Amino acid sequence: MNLAQSDRIVAPYVTASTAEQDLQCSLVVRPGGLGIGFANELPGDRDHLGVLWQKVAERPKEGKPEFARVHPARQRRAMSELLCQVCAGPADRTPEGVLWLLRDHREDWPRWPEGMASVEPPICPRCVAISLRRCPALQLGAVAVRVRDFAVVGVRGMLYRPGTFAPTPIAATQLDYGDPKIRWTVAVALIRELRGCSIVTLDELRDAAEAR
Repeated sequence: MNLAQSDRIVAPYVTASTAEQDLQCSLVVRPGGLGIGFANELPGDRDHLGVLWQKVAERPKEGKPEFARVHPARQRRAMSELLCQVCAGPADRTPEGVLWLLRDHREDWPRWPEGMASVEPPICPRCVAISLRRCPALQLGAVAVRVRDFAVVGVRGMLYRPGTFAPTPIAATQLDYGDPKIRWTVAVALIRELRGCSIVTLDELRDAAEAR
């Protein structure tokens, strides 16, 4: 039985553990000004659009959850396949759209979260209640949103520049896939742009979860 669905969840699927540290991979400047790469790069180190991704150990059942850290590979999988970020099952989808649970920032701009660049994967109704009970950030205010259009648009990661002996980190950033600087980035999270958004009441989700 899935731990999340049995309400005995230890940590969300995308959360990294203390046993899952960054793997030490030497960065090099690629010939011809093509950005950066790993010295001993493997085909799976890049996504299908050629962006380099941070390599992190995969030991989700070892160590303790580090709720402030997201595992890059699992975040990327959940976002790519539209999986629930908590239980890794399919995210909820209705004719109104795919379900997201977000921190409430409706004061940020009119029609929020329309046009928002999100690194948070979607969710399923069963895991909404779990998240609201367990996540301190969501307890400060949360909104459930149905999203009709959720295109993959870019990545969050560390931007580098050429250095004397090796590429030098500049700053954490978010870049569109069409930005040339993305060739100089080591990605840690996939970004989807949320459009066609409509807010759902938590009572609606509670009823939907109970119906299943």
